[in-house]
Amino acid sequence: MAATIIDGKAFAAGVRGQVAAGVAALKAGHGIVPGLAVVLVGEDPASEVYVAHKHQATLEVGMRSFEHKLAADTPEADLFALIDRLNADPEVHGILCQFPVPDHLSERRTVARIDPAKDVDGLSVTNAGLLATGERALVSCTPLGCLMLLRDQLGSLSGKEAVVIGRSNLFGKPMAQLLLQENCTVTIAHSRTTNLPEVCARADILVAAVGRAEMVRGDWVKPGATVIDVGITRVPHPQTPGKTRLIGDVHFESAVAVAGAITPVPGGVGPMTIACLLANTLTACCRAHGLPEPEGLTV
Repeated sequence: MAATIIDGKAFAAGVRGQVAAGVAALKAGHGIVPGLAVVLVGEDPASEVYVAHKHQATLEVGMRSFEHKLAADTPEADLFALIDRLNADPEVHGILCQFPVPDHLSERRTVARIDPAKDVDGLSVTNAGLLATGERALVSCTPLGCLMLLRDQLGSLSGKEAVVIGRSNLFGKPMAQLLLQENCTVTIAHSRTTNLPEVCARADILVAAVGRAEMVRGDWVKPGATVIDVGITRVPHPQTPGKTRLIGDVHFESAVAVAGAITPVPGGVGPMTIACLLANTLTACCRAHGLPEPEGLTV
């Protein structure tokens, strides 16, 4: 029997609906409008598309959107001065700098400049440390989205054996921390893990975020497991010359025959990222004003 296909697009639409309802309640009850500021340095075409999508999604849920586009040769001091102004602006509750930035700028230093309470990308060392120690943090958007999908699919995750393939600061490590908080038994695997297929085959929850197209095959998957595919690789389209298509880290055709549930690529994890960015902005706004956090949109 084929696996259940997890519809991330539909679930993300539901999350955005919850955020919109939370924003409307803040406006009606307190006269507060959450604000998200996005900083784009340079003219990377993919980044411009992402920023446009974030701007539109922010407006659709009733938030304020502040866009700041800087020239590619903007000095670090000027970028940091802008971030400092946004940190101090009470109408801005979330700040993100769209990466990559030009080579003369440091992503690490840029993230560190953002007030951790407004770091809605969840990338700061402070938020990573808070998450690791079980404190209240802003969680990186993609891992948060994956956790929401898993909770929706499985209910309680307590006692499940989870394997996360990938150890990045952006995804693998926070994903593992979130699963630990859900009382899973967690293994972080990676390209140097000995007997990786055997390790994966133990998992009730298998999360693939290693960045290698179709590396995880169906015989790596425990029958009935829930498989979350975070990978995105663009490859030539087999039927349409000159076109491309997206594939994940999991070989979908072989895995779907074994798994209990699986996210497709595209249409699985991807739509959750912007939805969770909006959720984090709402959460940050509620925290800034000492108001109850939105239920089901945070950890």
